[in-house]
Amino acid sequence: MTSDRSGTGKAARTHDRGRRDAARTEEDGRRSPLSRGDGSRVVQDGGQIVVIAKEPVAGRVKTRLTPPFSPEEAAALATAALTDTLDAVAGAPARHRVLALHGGAGPWLPPGFAVLPQRGTGLDERLAAAFEDAYRAHPLPVVLIGMDTPQVTPALLADAMAGLAVHDAVFGPAADGGFWLLGLRRPDRALLLGVPMSEPTTGTAQLLRLRAAGLSVGMLPLLRDVDTADDAAAVAAEAPSSRFAITLAALGTRATR
Repeated sequence: MTSDRSGTGKAARTHDRGRRDAARTEEDGRRSPLSRGDGSRVVQDGGQIVVIAKEPVAGRVKTRLTPPFSPEEAAALATAALTDTLDAVAGAPARHRVLALHGGAGPWLPPGFAVLPQRGTGLDERLAAAFEDAYRAHPLPVVLIGMDTPQVTPALLADAMAGLAVHDAVFGPAADGGFWLLGLRRPDRALLLGVPMSEPTTGTAQLLRLRAAGLSVGMLPLLRDVDTADDAAAVAAEAPSSRFAITLAALGTRATR
């Protein structure tokens, strides 16, 4: 879950420290399965899933994909990623589905989603507000994801919902050191405000904030966000039948340069 802030400094720092932090949180995930103590699975459909996203407008989304892609091509990839994400949410067990949107909805929005405007300036404020607004409308556990992981599946989201039946929070670490999912049984903006976002240590800082508050945290698998052209190629290979992969294939081989 990242912003579209560009800069080679972030990429360089991510290469080392971010990978170490991601490996550490992935190991935490293997030690903290989202299940009861007897190993049985938990089914949870009494919560809600929130997707936080930008309207996929050329020049405003996926700016780190340009170059090698044009702004229009980057927006097409963003539209595909958002569509795949919304489809996964639509197929996951949840009582409510919400899109916290910066901009306006388009034909990519499927039925069954409530649309809320984003509030706040920094990403930490916007995430906190999305949790707060969804929980105010429906005081139920909230799972929040971004639009950068089109490889996400309904089964992964079901695991996240199930995790909130046995944990206070669930956390999905991202390969760049951030996180692709955060779920809270009872949202509190203090759990997010001030966490440095879009840094290679964002995921570690967020996880430490949760644990410092005394919350039990269930871990989800490590996923790769789509930020760069290399990310796009790797994610498309993981989900070859996704709209994202099909869109990328239609744009040619520039993603591997």
